Amino acid sequence: MSKINYDLKKIKGLAFDVDGVLSPSTIPLGEDGIPRRMVNIKDGYALQLAVKQGLKLAIISGAKSEAVELRFRALGITDIYMKAADKLPCLNDWLDKNGLTPDEVAYAGDDIPDICVMRNVGLSVAPRDADEFVKSIARYVTVADGGYGVAREILEEVMRAQGLWMSHADAFGW
Repeated sequence: MSKINYDLKKIKGLAFDVDGVLSPSTIPLGEDGIPRRMVNIKDGYALQLAVKQGLKLAIISGAKSEAVELRFRALGITDIYMKAADKLPCLNDWLDKNGLTPDEVAYAGDDIPDICVMRNVGLSVAPRDADEFVKSIARYVTVADGGYGVAREILEEVMRAQGLWMSHADAFGW
């Protein structure tokens, strides 16, 4: 039984913010002034496995970072929206491109720019250390802080509910 109060068998697509969700909220600045993001290896494993299992994934970020884009493309994610000042049009574009309905989608966000998207999907998720208001509107708050396994936690729950977690030999490799 899932700890998430939603019919996870309905989920066909998951979208994620980056800063504060797939990377910690506090990120170091390089000498050149460019933020250096950390990524979670367990998140990466779950993301690439979800792609292999046929789930639709998207990244919707207000930031613009070639490194971030390279990282997620390397994991098999092709729908990457960067420099998204207003994230809702990105979500709607992704839904249309993939034939998804809002109730078939989960979105994980941590701050004010994510609220509009969170209100327009079936399963809204916030990391444990997200903004308090964002957590109050989330349908599920993760055990993990942003950057420390948020994607893994959600994806594992969804894939377990759908019988896709560790279900065949491809699951045991990258």
